[in-house]
Amino acid sequence: MAVKNRWLALIALTISVLVIGFDTTILNVALPTLAAETGASTGELQWIIDSYAVVFASAMLPAGFLGDRFGRRKMLVAGLLIFLAGSIIGTLVSTPGALIGARAVMGLGAALIMPLSLSIIPTLFKGEEQTKAIAIITVGVSIGLPLGPLIGGWLLDHFWWGSVFVINVPLVAIGIIACVLLIPETKDPSAPKVDMISTTLGIVGLGALVFGVIEAPAEGWGDPLILSSITGGLLLLVGLVLREQRQTRPMVDLELLRNPTFRWNTIFLILGTFVFMGLMFVLPQYLQVIQGNDAFGTGVRLMPLLAGMMVIAKIVPPLTIKIGTRPLVVAGLTIMSLAMFLGSTTDTDTGYGFTVIWMVLTGLGVGLVMVPALDTALGVLPKGKEGTGSGLNTTLRQVGGAIGIALLGSVLHAVFADKVDTSGVPAEAAEVAEESVVAAQKVATELDMPALAQSAESAFVSGMGTVLLVCGVAGILAAILGAFKLPDSRENKKTDADADAEAAAEDKPLPEALPDTVDGARQ
Repeated sequence: MAVKNRWLALIALTISVLVIGFDTTILNVALPTLAAETGASTGELQWIIDSYAVVFASAMLPAGFLGDRFGRRKMLVAGLLIFLAGSIIGTLVSTPGALIGARAVMGLGAALIMPLSLSIIPTLFKGEEQTKAIAIITVGVSIGLPLGPLIGGWLLDHFWWGSVFVINVPLVAIGIIACVLLIPETKDPSAPKVDMISTTLGIVGLGALVFGVIEAPAEGWGDPLILSSITGGLLLLVGLVLREQRQTRPMVDLELLRNPTFRWNTIFLILGTFVFMGLMFVLPQYLQVIQGNDAFGTGVRLMPLLAGMMVIAKIVPPLTIKIGTRPLVVAGLTIMSLAMFLGSTTDTDTGYGFTVIWMVLTGLGVGLVMVPALDTALGVLPKGKEGTGSGLNTTLRQVGGAIGIALLGSVLHAVFADKVDTSGVPAEAAEVAEESVVAAQKVATELDMPALAQSAESAFVSGMGTVLLVCGVAGILAAILGAFKLPDSRENKKTDADADAEAAAEDKPLPEALPDTVDGARQ
């Protein structure tokens, strides 16, 4: 494929993943409007958000396998079409139940888009070009997160609530056209038929697990429904693993985890996602509720995160070639931890300038972790298993992020409920006020109790500090682990280069994959 066309194809892939990051956050700013216009209850509002996340995580595992079998471009376009259909449905419906269904359809489309976009990259790019492509894709996903509330806030100020879905239509349409025209079809002719039993076990198991994890902070980890959901999901996933071990070409190829480079880079991607999602869980609330910004202003003030990522996207590719993945990932985790520790010192009077400093540092750290680790993990996938491997990697990261948000959400809620002062507040109102800072402010306004609002803000900032401290400690521990366990990616590049030279000398095709030998030899 011509060089120019390959980079044009990357633009198509970036547009495809942009809508995922964009749609992850855009609806959050529309929830008050949705409640007023559709009559959605608090529980229904929660499910308008969670239906997307649950389906996204649970359907991602078989997506890569489907791409390997039926064609990666074909399934990517199918995912975009499904996402487009969900967006159109979202603009037309007027009831909470139908909106939840539309979001579930969009989650299914996203589950195909994300892993298949990543699986196509190793078929188009190699070496330093692949690292550059991964950096661009990473920025593409990340830029959608702050753009969501930024554009969503502007749309809600000028149009009706359905406009937050309409904005997806032109983006997805452009992505579909670009994919059809620019991306070559690739697939694995030897891929077996789809095992419906394994597919069902994977989707239902992951769906139940993610549902339980997402709902646990609100319902309580000891709630019978939460316990049964998490336990049932884990049992189904154990059943999936046992079944897949008997398959000659499994949908969930756990053999890939035997490769130390794929295994450890995937682990550090999960840890990096945990820290970053912890930040994204508390920071928008802090900017909006504590610092008093509207949705549009919050999106604008999240932009420093991207500044650090964009700098890293440019400098990481040559650094990866020169010094390898390990020092970059360790440095990235250390910088992220430093940023979290700085952020944990925030109080209710802290200005936005201080927040900018640790946001930029976070962006730098995230880029140093995610770009080289993802590039290295995808780079060692055997030929023909790009879809299966990227599906496994992306699923583990998504589930890890969901678990991280649930655990950190529980920490935030526990600290907030303990710190907020509800003295003199009627018992029923006090119970409501302890749910969240937004609920406490509403109660304070209704009862004309400014002291309660002030206490709630202080309690939230205290909880945010604790969450960021946990993230910082997790990052430091991950950095120490990475310094000892993460293989040197440069050895892998030498091995690949030797194989290329030998194949060229003998004028014969490369083998599909180099066998793993000792731990760390095949990176």
